[in-house]
Amino acid sequence: MYNIGICDDGKNICASMEEMILHYMKEREILIEVKVWYTGEALCGYLQQGGRVDILFLDIELLHLTGIEVADFIRNRMENRLMQIIYISGIASYAQQLFKTQPMDFLIKPITQTKIDDSLDLALKLLGRNMDKFKFQYGRDYYYLPFGEIMYLVSEGRKIRIITLHEEKEFYGKLRDVLNSLPQEFIVIHKSYIVNREHIVRYAYEVVELTDGTVLTISKANRKQVRERLLQEGI
Repeated sequence: MYNIGICDDGKNICASMEEMILHYMKEREILIEVKVWYTGEALCGYLQQGGRVDILFLDIELLHLTGIEVADFIRNRMENRLMQIIYISGIASYAQQLFKTQPMDFLIKPITQTKIDDSLDLALKLLGRNMDKFKFQYGRDYYYLPFGEIMYLVSEGRKIRIITLHEEKEFYGKLRDVLNSLPQEFIVIHKSYIVNREHIVRYAYEVVELTDGTVLTISKANRKQVRERLLQEGI
């Protein structure tokens, strides 16, 4: 079952969106639970108490704690990088402010059934990928790490080091051999680095910055390809 949240200070908007989400659920026969909050403070309190939200429709223009502040709380205070955040707004000019909170989508009001359906299709697809796991062996032990938690892989001599949201692991191998077993979210930025673009918070022509503040160099040979991937497909 997926937990979907709506946070908007307009009760009519929340009711309409909840109805569209439930329609989506019935059409696709997916188990979904919908929760609604009318303030950012109420949503943050729910998350602090251990509440789970997989997909969040978040209004930017909340009255006190703004949607951008709520998203920053989710990403940086709660350290939750897997929740799929879909901003909703009546204004289309927030692109730069939204970048560091890594939204999955941005919907302009009025919200239609088609917009809801398309966003949920993508969110569920991404959540499914994040649940898939990367398998590797080190010594006699076998490890299984969710792709969504892996920030980047780095080659160090004969070993590959995997840096995740919570830990580091290593195994013997070569990056070029590993690449085929990784989903398309992973990008080669250097002969020594493969990065999960879902964890990129800042891109410049020569470097990328990741969710934990790590800055990695993009090699000259890979700059054009990385630029095309990040700017055309979106980060």
